[in-house]
Amino acid sequence: MHYVRFTVLVLLCNLAWPLFGQDDYHTVLTDRASKIVATLGLHDTALINTVTTTLVDQYKALGVVHDTHEAAMKQLNSSTLKGPAKDSLNRQLEQVRDAALYPLHAAFVARLQALLTPEQVDAVKNGMTYNVLNVTYKAQLDMIPTLTGEEKQQIMIWLLEARELAMDASSSNAKHAWFGKYKGRINNYLSARGYDLKKEREAWNERLKATNVH
Repeated sequence: MHYVRFTVLVLLCNLAWPLFGQDDYHTVLTDRASKIVATLGLHDTALINTVTTTLVDQYKALGVVHDTHEAAMKQLNSSTLKGPAKDSLNRQLEQVRDAALYPLHAAFVARLQALLTPEQVDAVKNGMTYNVLNVTYKAQLDMIPTLTGEEKQQIMIWLLEARELAMDASSSNAKHAWFGKYKGRINNYLSARGYDLKKEREAWNERLKATNVH
């Protein structure tokens, strides 16, 4: 138990260090942020620079949280802890990580909302998550043209939730994993509503083939 408390304390202390220190991937992050900002239709140089810096700072902050969590997990996995004690510490480390991510996410979105229009904020969020929301939503509507307004709304609600979580994820795979989780929820929802997803997908593929032929 003392080991558990000590390790969590170490992680908390690490997260308390300044988040915006020097790092070797500043250029990579700036390039990534600039590509997203370039899609926003901004013309004011000062605003472009401010939004770009806001994005870079967020990427750096997220990196610190995830790197610290990963280091703590490596320490845990190399320890002699097993069973319930190890599982308990793993959950605590995840809770500490998530507790650090939440205020970063909230402050970042608030900053974007102060600088940009709602449509531009959406564009930033989609840029950070590879536009998976729009691609998935369009695919759902194309696959099942008979979706009701209520069903479309529910699908969008879940995809928006997935996007918010994916924005804070540590990697491309982790971002896609969040959408994968919510796609599973959407599939279960549609199946419960009476849709045969296998047949819907097969019919969709046939429509796509017919379109490609022409």
